[in-house]
Amino acid sequence: MPRITREDKARNRQNIVEAAGRMFRSQGFDAVGIAELMKEAGLTHGGFYNHFASKDELAAEACGASFEASLGVLDQTLGEGVAPAGPPLRRVVDDYLSVTHRDAPDGGCPSASLVTDAGRHSDTVQNAYAAGVEGYLAGFAGEFAREREGEISPEEARDRAMLLLSRLVGAMALARAVRDVQPELSGEILRTCRAHALD
Repeated sequence: MPRITREDKARNRQNIVEAAGRMFRSQGFDAVGIAELMKEAGLTHGGFYNHFASKDELAAEACGASFEASLGVLDQTLGEGVAPAGPPLRRVVDDYLSVTHRDAPDGGCPSASLVTDAGRHSDTVQNAYAAGVEGYLAGFAGEFAREREGEISPEEARDRAMLLLSRLVGAMALARAVRDVQPELSGEILRTCRAHALD
């Protein structure tokens, strides 16, 4: 059999992490088996342990990678400043609490997709999740401080960031929970919270 190069191994690992990120966000950590995850990554089941010591290790890495991608989008939006669609935080709220985001948990922000799962798993997974939350808080607080320069303290900016993130994650979790059985209620949650998230 031909030997796998370092580049191939790194690419295979990345494929596993990306597949896990999508599957964990859409189905939860416990609902995804290693065999189906490896199949989604285009690899055989037996190769999993060549890359990860445990599913928990993969869960932490996938959680971190998902937050890294999501925070990259946040940084880009904040960096663009005011645009025709409004100030940065207004655009973040509108995108986050959209029907598109609600209906695509596998590609959306892990703060809402993994909110209940993270707390039921190891410290390693919880630390990866907490680091992502801190990333959102730092981004939001920085933008609140920039928008209201000289008007609010760093502590007030962080408090506002905490409220905003909690509103976004809570609204998305509720909207997804009732989407299939009461789509009107799901839409109402999104609309109401979009309108008042920055109050």
